[in-house]
Amino acid sequence: MDHCPSCGGTWLDSGELEFIVERAGTSPGQLSEALEHTGEGDRTERRCPRCGRKMRQVAVGECPSVQLERCPWGHGLWLDRGELKAVTEAFHTGEAGSVARFFTELYSSELKSEAEGG
Repeated sequence: MDHCPSCGGTWLDSGELEFIVERAGTSPGQLSEALEHTGEGDRTERRCPRCGRKMRQVAVGECPSVQLERCPWGHGLWLDRGELKAVTEAFHTGEAGSVARFFTELYSSELKSEAEGG
């Protein structure tokens, strides 16, 4: 897992999301399902750090506020600044809730700073 402190984005290599979910003792859910459709979604300007191809935008579940970017070849998933907060607010249970709690703990100071407007 890679995090950019300057832009606030987070990159998850293929398999890292599944590892987080497994460690939380939760079954795969909407996040994993979104990654399964690797060839689908609108292209974005962001490029995959592994293969250089343009990433695809994908909605997670029925929540329009959660739009993540993923590699069309399945190399990983990108969360922009603020998307972590959207995942945390949108999902409280299951796989997405477990991942949201993991990131909330990991980046608690950054999320607190964003909430305070800093």
